[in-house]
Amino acid sequence: MATDTATPPTTEPKLSEVEGIKTASRWLRGTLADEMASGADHFNEESKQLLKFHGSYQQEDRDARKNRDKAGVGKHYMFMIRLKLPGGVMSADQYLAMDEIADKHANGTLRLTTRQSIQFHGIVMGNLKQSIQDINAVLISTLGACGDVNRNVMACPAPLNDQPHQEAQRLAHEIAAHLAPKSNAYHDVWLNGVKQSPDAEQEDGVEPIYGKVYLPRKFKACVSLPQDNCVDLYANDLGFLAAIENGKTVGYNVVIGGGFGRTSGKPDTFPHLGQALCFVKPEEVVAASEAVIKFFRDHGNRANRKRARLKYVVHDMGIAKVREIFQEKYWDKPLVSPRDLPITGVDLHHGWHPQGNGKWFLGLSVENGRIKDDGSYRLRSGIREIVKRFKAGARVTGQQDLLICDISTADRPAVDSLLNEYGIPKPETLSLVQKWSMACPAIPTCGLAITESERALPGMIDQMEGIVNELGLVDEAISIRMTGCPNGCARPYNSDIGLVGRTGEKYTMFVGGTTRGDQLNFLLQDLVHRDKVLEYSKTLLGLYKTERKSGEPFGDWCQRKGVASLCGILNLPLPKAI
Repeated sequence: MATDTATPPTTEPKLSEVEGIKTASRWLRGTLADEMASGADHFNEESKQLLKFHGSYQQEDRDARKNRDKAGVGKHYMFMIRLKLPGGVMSADQYLAMDEIADKHANGTLRLTTRQSIQFHGIVMGNLKQSIQDINAVLISTLGACGDVNRNVMACPAPLNDQPHQEAQRLAHEIAAHLAPKSNAYHDVWLNGVKQSPDAEQEDGVEPIYGKVYLPRKFKACVSLPQDNCVDLYANDLGFLAAIENGKTVGYNVVIGGGFGRTSGKPDTFPHLGQALCFVKPEEVVAASEAVIKFFRDHGNRANRKRARLKYVVHDMGIAKVREIFQEKYWDKPLVSPRDLPITGVDLHHGWHPQGNGKWFLGLSVENGRIKDDGSYRLRSGIREIVKRFKAGARVTGQQDLLICDISTADRPAVDSLLNEYGIPKPETLSLVQKWSMACPAIPTCGLAITESERALPGMIDQMEGIVNELGLVDEAISIRMTGCPNGCARPYNSDIGLVGRTGEKYTMFVGGTTRGDQLNFLLQDLVHRDKVLEYSKTLLGLYKTERKSGEPFGDWCQRKGVASLCGILNLPLPKAI
């Protein structure tokens, strides 16, 4: 007897809650203005999501949690504000204004980010609007520094007077301007009080690139140079890698699908390096950035935010299928095959360098990006004095460092003298292992952090310095990056040694990346106590010293040995999937 084998009708997956919040937001306004006017100390859950688009995160002082059991003591809410700072560039007046804001509204420090921006921490809700107004008063915005839009566009910050560097900076600013949200919500909420612009309702056309629900998740872009991948090209959703001939950029590989966030216990989430899509002329770069954004807008996962990044579209479809769809629907001319453009180096830009226009810039190493005064180490005061006295521009690097620019030859001795006066070490006096280290803020400000990072890594680096000194490896550039959770904001997944917060003082340990940024590392062991991290690192570095090939970096040696061999050396079991 025949049976009914009809296939049940398919249904579209349910959209994530954030998609509904964006749809109902009146182009990102929500109730932000009303909640601030109410005198509340925090926003509701819907507004927390919209706030990100405006460049701020609602956070909690996690150090204060220990007092919560006391009668009448609730959460201590505070806010982080992030700048939209294409290429990391600021004038002297802009930098000095940011320094003033740090004292006036924040916790007295500036935090340089791994994406060439600045974050302020510890701002209370009553100061939030004035902080953003003060930032905008010197022509810096926070719009789109966070949220489901294109975020800060990176480019090599070195102020060199040559065409490839100048064009990379120019394109970073043009891409940022073109992909910025077009709704007037930012102006209405932060800069013009209660005024409501004509786009307050949900009419079409307000956001010609994004549409009313914007992107499925965040989007990160950069412009990079093969000889200096200081912006970590392959970690970005979209990167433009310059092809340079006779000292001039003649075009760019369009590289898409990079991204490092993952979720523990979710094996279908993972770090992913960008892949070359096509080659474009310099005059096509901005149009290509819009086309890639639209592709992501239409094909990204809007049901599961853990898999809502462009990297998963590229991974799941495959780059060949992506090219086919991109050509058919998003690019109105023949796709040109990408060129062979290997990464050949990364420059930290530390120390004194000629700009090529008669001026100099000074690259300072800033441990974990935190510009602060601490006892005799008066980094914040010293930088402020140098910038103020010499009208020096400032630029943030992708390594959380700062370049002080436009210094005359005659003023160099005075700048060096100020470094000594304020206890600021010159980069040449610091170890390579410190200069190549990075950490995310983690606890106490980040609500996602599982472990310490910024406050834990300096002590570990001090001990690592002893290890490399003992082993005679002080001249080896070994990158160590730590994050307080698997989201990977400090890009631990392509470093020589990556440490990702797991629980308490335990981390997931990865090895096998390089300072070049063009290869992922691999899982060595999960739930490693930070003391064991040092023990394992010392054993591996000792063997690396005796077994390495000429010029072979530590990460490449780890890749050559493989996980099974390294676990055998350390007497560890093979790692399980995390």
